[in-house]
Amino acid sequence: MALGTDTPPYEPRFDAGRICLDLLGTAHPEERLDSPASLCAWIAGSGLVPPGTALAHADLSWLDAFRELRGHVGDLVHGCLSGTLPSHAHARALAHLNALARPAPPAPRAVRSEDGTLVRELADPPGCVSLLAVVARDAVDLLTDPVARAALRQCEGDNCPIVYLDTSRGRRRRWCSSEVCGNRERVARHRRRAAMART
Repeated sequence: MALGTDTPPYEPRFDAGRICLDLLGTAHPEERLDSPASLCAWIAGSGLVPPGTALAHADLSWLDAFRELRGHVGDLVHGCLSGTLPSHAHARALAHLNALARPAPPAPRAVRSEDGTLVRELADPPGCVSLLAVVARDAVDLLTDPVARAALRQCEGDNCPIVYLDTSRGRRRRWCSSEVCGNRERVARHRRRAAMART
């Protein structure tokens, strides 16, 4: 089934600091990659492709492949966070990740726009395998970099499973997004104080 126009794409969030972690966030608070249109919105918003790139071949098989990669990246990232010993599931996830990282990512080229400035476009229409390779390579880079691994954090927001890269000064970031989970926490704190003042 090709990408249709009947399902409006959602507004993706990119708060995690790495594209592979942003992909993990698409499962919260419910499934965000629920159609080829939503996947295309995420691909475009993530910068995997230059603005205006057509993703005419995106279909349900792309959706399945990105969700599968998301599950494997999630297993590996959460294993790093918890410090658990590698399991058979982690071994399978790692093998899948490494296999997806092998193909060449989409090749960019510089072309002149109508006003004469140089803009980036892809040399060929992007395929699912090459786009998955970009995300898989990002995950490989993250998981094999001790400094980046040490900066992985679980959001402290109420029931928020999002993992992000804490690059803040002093490594004091607490939430996946100050505007989302941080704001919720501030509102909840204000309500608690107001309730205590009334008693």
